[in-house]
Amino acid sequence: MSLLAFAGIQLFPDGTLFIHIALILIMVWVLNRTFFKPINRVLASRDKRKVGPGGEAEKILNDALEREAKLNKEMLSARGEGYELIERQRAAAVEDRAKLVAAAKAETAAKFAAEKQALAEQAAAARATIAADAEGIADRIAGSILKG
Repeated sequence: MSLLAFAGIQLFPDGTLFIHIALILIMVWVLNRTFFKPINRVLASRDKRKVGPGGEAEKILNDALEREAKLNKEMLSARGEGYELIERQRAAAVEDRAKLVAAAKAETAAKFAAEKQALAEQAAAARATIAADAEGIADRIAGSILKG
């Protein structure tokens, strides 16, 4: 029985092989025309749009990122310059303060020396006056005692 089941299968090609090949070629041509070409056209237009506006958007984004990096670099540079300016002004203020303090100390020392000198002169004058008065008082006391 098994031999009877395989009796209809031919192992050698006949004329129907060319019909099958022709049918496959016609099917490929029809599928290309109706299915694959429209899909390929949609995919190509999608790629074109992606490269077109999407590429333009990507270019704009890259440009914006470059500008942002440049602005950040400039901002850091400006901040550094600002800190340097502040430090220079602070150093100048400290120097001016030191000069004012030194001038005030010198002026105070000069006034102190002048006042000390004036006080010494007043003390010497007072001693001289006291000495002169003491001699006059001593003469009067001696005269009172001797009269008496």
